[in-house]
Amino acid sequence: MTTQTRTNPHDAHAHNAPHDQHAGHHGHIGDADHGAHAHHAGHPGVAGHGAHGDGLPGGLQITQDGYTLALAEPITAPGEIDFRFRILGPDGAPVTDYTAVHDRELHLIVARRELTGFWHVHPELTADGTWTVRLQLPEAGAYRVFTDIAPRTLGKTITLGADLAVTGAYEPKPTPAAARTALADEYTVTLNGDLVAGEGRLLTLTVRKDGAPVTDLQPYLAAYGHLVILRAGDLAYVHVHPNGEPGDGITAAGPEITFHTAVPGPGIYRLFLDFRHGDVVRTAAFTLPAV
Repeated sequence: MTTQTRTNPHDAHAHNAPHDQHAGHHGHIGDADHGAHAHHAGHPGVAGHGAHGDGLPGGLQITQDGYTLALAEPITAPGEIDFRFRILGPDGAPVTDYTAVHDRELHLIVARRELTGFWHVHPELTADGTWTVRLQLPEAGAYRVFTDIAPRTLGKTITLGADLAVTGAYEPKPTPAAARTALADEYTVTLNGDLVAGEGRLLTLTVRKDGAPVTDLQPYLAAYGHLVILRAGDLAYVHVHPNGEPGDGITAAGPEITFHTAVPGPGIYRLFLDFRHGDVVRTAAFTLPAV
């Protein structure tokens, strides 16, 4: 299982390498930002990640509302690469003006189609509208790229998705088996709650270190945790932020992180939780069915 996530500047959050520092699973897993309900609830003018007005789940379209995700190189070799792309507006020109969503103008997520690898990073925007970030993609295979963005003139958040192929000998792997407990270094994270298609449900993730509850989680991109959910098969995308936020006088800094979560339909889902403790961001991954 591969995981990478980046923090500022333009965060390289990786599950096998430091970034602010970042550690976690064997593999690359993710990053995110702020404390609200599912998607981007609670932010005026900003719609939820993964909830499209046309009824489609997030991340299934390369173009939405006139905005297009254009990869510089949709085919690449394995290893460390300079990954570049642009967001093209309705006029065909690169977009350079965004509204920040949870402390970032763009959240980039890359996942292997089998959901055995996951990266959540924050690229840099150049003056000509090109986003760029260093990515370590160690294995050949089929990948999916997602961008969470809120172009200022659009006035809401959208999630665009595009395919990325990494060349070489490729042996597909099964999606990891269903599990409610995940390890990230010396941390154990347990998941309580269920996914039910078409219904909002609470998921609570409890973080322990060496068996002891962690009660001093650190804010990471304005929240104590971030949850990315991908459906096996089509990679329908949901990006969730927890109930409450650091400094609100109500939300505890662990050991529990609670999310109000809605998924687009039945299926098997892979859930990636990012949390920060001891100045290190780690990711715990789970597999859960939705009925």
